[in-house]
Amino acid sequence: MTRVRLVVGNWKMNPASIADAVALARTVAALPRGTADVGIAPSAIALAAVVDAIHGSGLGVYAQDVHWEDKGAYTGQLSVSMLRGLADGAIVGHSEVRRDQGDDDARVARKLARVLAVGLRAVLCVGETEAQFAADETETVLKRQIERDLEAVRGATPDRFVVAYEPVWAIGTGRPATGAHASAAARTIRTALRVHGLEANAIRVLYGGSVAASTVSEFASADGIDGALVGGASLVADEFATILKAFGG
Repeated sequence: MTRVRLVVGNWKMNPASIADAVALARTVAALPRGTADVGIAPSAIALAAVVDAIHGSGLGVYAQDVHWEDKGAYTGQLSVSMLRGLADGAIVGHSEVRRDQGDDDARVARKLARVLAVGLRAVLCVGETEAQFAADETETVLKRQIERDLEAVRGATPDRFVVAYEPVWAIGTGRPATGAHASAAARTIRTALRVHGLEANAIRVLYGGSVAASTVSEFASADGIDGALVGGASLVADEFATILKAFGG
């Protein structure tokens, strides 16, 4: 089955200002994409300005996180009703959110269910820590995360649901996984998705974790990998252009 490739740039807490975010978004929107779908995930404060700046470009825009409640006393949070009509979707379960905000699989499951329930797209992040990788527990961890994170999801359609395999030990370290390891992880993820009753062969699996222009070819050619969730390299136009070319042809 042919799956359209997807590359999403997760800008995290960058760039320094809304004006800089708008400028970067316009630059990314003008980059050649080939056959790939492309999205960006700006900071929450820049989200609306970025959407306005690239309107009509075909570039997808994602929130970096979302809350599972629709409204209420949740300081600093974004609800799906705030995002609907603005962003195309949201990243859910990123390891940095799990680490910094205490998200466990139960919270991630509630967020994922809310995003999909209102028709937004979701990029679900899963991946093992360095200790788990060293203990050869990657397969066990991925199966457990998929099972728990999708606990409240029923009938997720492939066009709105993406899984990003992001080994925690590779994120921001400059030490990416190998293409072979990423392919093995993708197989494990799809096996877990089938167990959950989803059309696994139609669901895109991305790789994330120190993706750069110098390493992207290994993942672009890796079996079962359909794109990338890119961190720091998505902030540098030339780097990101190389990544887009690798996946978009």
